[in-house]
Amino acid sequence: MAVPGLTIRRATEVDAEAWLALARRIDDETRFMMFEPGERTTTIDEQASRFRAMGAAGNQAMFLAEVSGEPIGYLGAMGGAFRRSRHKVYVFVGIREGFQGRGIGTALFTEMETWARDWGAHRLELTVMPHNTAGLALYTKMGFEIEGTARDALRVDGRYVDEITMAKVL
Repeated sequence: MAVPGLTIRRATEVDAEAWLALARRIDDETRFMMFEPGERTTTIDEQASRFRAMGAAGNQAMFLAEVSGEPIGYLGAMGGAFRRSRHKVYVFVGIREGFQGRGIGTALFTEMETWARDWGAHRLELTVMPHNTAGLALYTKMGFEIEGTARDALRVDGRYVDEITMAKVL
């Protein structure tokens, strides 16, 4: 089901405070993100600086999903820093709990892939926990394939969890 008023756009340094609030909220809502609740200590100035650096790099971007100007999700795309890896883009995504399953992830990935193709990216990569069935379904739908599993790669709520690597070659 579509979300009325949904827009996807690139984040800039002026979005630092709103993005941090969104990221912290998503960290609190799910156990699938890398940060645990309360672990994200980035300041607004630090985040603004990161967004400036992303813009300057040319192969990095943060995409914001908004409804009526309110951030509800994001997708980060981090291109490699070295000549040998510049063509690779590591992707991470977070969507507020109440907005999942409504096409926002698809919209974020579609926008990111257009951007990635425009500057010449060749490979998109991400990781996902095996029990994140919604994430796995989205990534598969968007053309990502499983490349491998790192056993006990993460520790979540006191238990070791595998991490699946997925990729899409453009």
